[in-house]
Amino acid sequence: MALTKEIIEDKIEVVGDLRHVQIRKATVVKEDGKELSRSFMRRVLEAGKLDGSDNFVDTDTSSESAEVKAITSGVWTQAVKDKVKAHLIALKTP
Repeated sequence: MALTKEIIEDKIEVVGDLRHVQIRKATVVKEDGKELSRSFMRRVLEAGKLDGSDNFVDTDTSSESAEVKAITSGVWTQAVKDKVKAHLIALKTP
């Protein structure tokens, strides 16, 4: 009886005008190649955030998979980053 556990990025989605990237990871446990269980964890990446002076800071994707890096570099254009910055500044304004 051999138990194995595998973690895979099984879904990557680009969502909304601000191009959030949702990443779902599946943890799959198998016994002798037959799947026993599957559970999921989801997280969201945003193009960036504001620093204390309202400068836009890009999200660091250096630790992401090659596929996520390729997607984020393709969808997080300067126009998207400008839109995200304007949105974040608008949220701060009372």
